[in-house]
Amino acid sequence: MQLIQTLTARGLLNDADRTRAADTIKSNPDIPPHQILIDKGFVREEAILPVLAEEFGLELIDLSHAKIASDVLSAMPQKLVHRKNLMPVARNNGTLVVATADPFDAYALDELQTLTGLHVMPVLAPLREITRLIKQNFGVGGDTVAALAEEAKNEDVELLEALETDDSEMAKAAQEASVVKLVNQILVEAANERASDIHIETEEHGIRIRYRIDGLLQNQNLPPEINRFALAIVSRLKIMARLNIAEKRLPQDGRIKMKVQGREIDVRVSIIPMIHGEGIVMRLLDKGRMSFNLKNCGMLPDIYGTFKQVIDRPHGIVLVTGPTGSGKSTTLYSALNEIKDEVTKIITVEDPVEYNQDGISQIQTHAKIGLTFGHALRSILRHDPDVILVGEIRDKETAEMAIQASLTGHMVFSTLHTNDAPSAFTRMIDMGVEPFLVSSTVEGVMAQRLVRTICPDCKAEYVPDPDAVPLDFPGRKGSVKPAPDVAIQQGVVEMMGAGAANDGKLWKGMGCRACRQGGYRGRTGIHELLINNEVMKDLVVQRVNSGVVRLEALKAGMITLRQDGWRKVLNGTTTIDEVTRTTAGDIN
Repeated sequence: MQLIQTLTARGLLNDADRTRAADTIKSNPDIPPHQILIDKGFVREEAILPVLAEEFGLELIDLSHAKIASDVLSAMPQKLVHRKNLMPVARNNGTLVVATADPFDAYALDELQTLTGLHVMPVLAPLREITRLIKQNFGVGGDTVAALAEEAKNEDVELLEALETDDSEMAKAAQEASVVKLVNQILVEAANERASDIHIETEEHGIRIRYRIDGLLQNQNLPPEINRFALAIVSRLKIMARLNIAEKRLPQDGRIKMKVQGREIDVRVSIIPMIHGEGIVMRLLDKGRMSFNLKNCGMLPDIYGTFKQVIDRPHGIVLVTGPTGSGKSTTLYSALNEIKDEVTKIITVEDPVEYNQDGISQIQTHAKIGLTFGHALRSILRHDPDVILVGEIRDKETAEMAIQASLTGHMVFSTLHTNDAPSAFTRMIDMGVEPFLVSSTVEGVMAQRLVRTICPDCKAEYVPDPDAVPLDFPGRKGSVKPAPDVAIQQGVVEMMGAGAANDGKLWKGMGCRACRQGGYRGRTGIHELLINNEVMKDLVVQRVNSGVVRLEALKAGMITLRQDGWRKVLNGTTTIDEVTRTTAGDIN
């Protein structure tokens, strides 16, 4: 109880929490007392570590930028690295400097000294930093590859569906405890890193695993021994996705329903034969982290207000366009939740149904038995809906059925794959739909992209190099001026001109532990909302190209994707580089 007394004396633990903290520590004798205080929220880790360092006479070090030499790593027994979270930091002659997050565990340090024959000098560091370094230097799942038998805690991955296996050699290899644990660790790591996709790629000399985080692929360091588990990993994932493990010549698609550390996650699995083996891509749909709220989609107040007016209309078609992974489905689900109530019947047709929504009737298409978007839409109209969501307009049949639904008094939401909002009209006409039907039914088109947001933990102001600022950035000397009706903020902010607000300062992330030194954490949308008017309807009927429609939309006050991106740069949400990367072809 010495630790509690010290924390109380220093004002880090109040009298009300003191007794509860002491009782909690007594009832959990197998957990380090400081870790209990941190986990239960009595004291923050940043506050308690300096106290521990002083009490034990240890140096408190920052590992956020640490680089560990190979000879230091080779001196460390892997079983202690993973079992006791001991991370070697440096080696000097006969001394091994080791970072630990548990100074109470003297036995682990004694065991390390016995195994290495070196003098062990412990230093103190946060557990999350030690864990990050272990994964970075020893690889994701390194403890499984090393065939550790000890289990420190309960299984992190819980499958929500029973698995079906046979007695083949491949199935037996895939069901070995070490393979099961390795695959689980890959899934847990991806979920904890907020990855949207996992790429497992077979190469000539082994496998490579990459996670897509905030839209960009990031390579994961792996121990070389993992290559001999490559076939077993693929077979295990096939079993989990209820696929044929013996079929290696044809593509297969499946789905895994599981819980990762209590969070329900759906995983869509796609397997395609490659030259050196089978490649796997898994799309993670983390239901616990999804929030379908239109105000949280990144729309600024003017775009949100206009879009809300459009989706509240009694009939017509509203399209959301953009490439794969641009957040179209999230925007549509959020729009449905915005208008959902007890008196509105909403039916969706999707391929696949990604998120189950209460109060909404959802239909999964099944092309093999003829249940296509077009066929489902015909049946939907007999179910007396008020609002219909079509996952994607892919062909003439689906487009014509959507238009027919809107003409008979229904509100129809759907998506298209086009680069900007004006191109949606020409895309539907190219499918074979009559121009007068497109012009009379499409009420609005929302084009969108996702840009990475600046990490709030390391966000800082900076003054950019004027020569590196794009010509169309508002306020840049010699910049291209936006359309006259476009307000770049409330009263255009001249961020970079003479006498500009903030002296031309913008914001960027400097890099920290929370964002993995990248400067970005999370994503938000940038939007281009086109509202159809009489002039544009006439242009569409005349089959003009999308560039002419775009000019008319700009005259009517449409804010382009790039202009909306600049607004989010000016308010400190994202950076010039990120908007430039995402909207490279959108310069007016």
